[in-house]
Amino acid sequence: MKSIYILANIKYNVSENVKGGESVEGVMDSKKIEVLNVKKLKNVNVSRQSIYNFIKRNCMEKVGPGIYISKDVLEDEAYVLSQRCPKGVISHDDALYYYGLVDREPFVHCITIYSGYNPSALTNSGYKVYTVKKELLDLGKTTITNQFGHEIPMYDLERTICDLVRSRRNFEIQDFNMAIKTYLQRSDKDLNCLMVYAKAFRIEKIIRQYMEVLL
Repeated sequence: MKSIYILANIKYNVSENVKGGESVEGVMDSKKIEVLNVKKLKNVNVSRQSIYNFIKRNCMEKVGPGIYISKDVLEDEAYVLSQRCPKGVISHDDALYYYGLVDREPFVHCITIYSGYNPSALTNSGYKVYTVKKELLDLGKTTITNQFGHEIPMYDLERTICDLVRSRRNFEIQDFNMAIKTYLQRSDKDLNCLMVYAKAFRIEKIIRQYMEVLL
C-alpha cells in the first residue's frame, strides 16, 4: 500500500517558528502530500501565503471548504468524499460493493453523517447522504483499504446489512435479495453482531423475517 500523508502526519512539535509562520514543507513528514486541510495547517502556525503557494505550485484541486487534494487521487471518489466530510462514514452502495454483496459499482457514492449536519454541499456535488442519530454514527465503523490503496472509514459487514434493510426502498429488489443471500452464504458473517446492531436500530423483527425467507 502506498504511503499517504494527510493531516495526521502534521508535526505538532515543530522546532521553532520562522517569521510569518511555518511553511507547509516545514510541518509535514513527507513531500508526498495528497491532502491539505487549510484550517489544521493554520492551527500549527503555517502561514496562509505558504499554504496557497504550495497549493498553486502542486496544482492541487479544491474539493471542499479548505480541503485541497492532489490531482493524482481525484479518481478515487470515495476517498475524496471521506476527506470532504471527515466526520462521515462511507456506506450503503459503496460498502455493499466493497464486501462483494452486489456486483455493480455504485453510480453514486454514499456517506452517512449525523442528523443535523448540513449535507447540501455534498448533495449538490452529486453524492448521496444518509443521516442517523449521532449516537449511532460510529456503530460498526471500521477502516478499510480500498483498491487505490487509500484508507477510508466504512461500516463493517453487519452494519452494512442493517443499512440495506433500513434503506430497502432505495434498492432494486434483485439487488436487495442478492445482497442478503450473499451475506448469508459468507463464512465470516456474524449473526449475533447483526442482531445487536438490528436491536440498536429497532429492526430486529424485520431482519429476522428476511433471514427466515432468504436463508
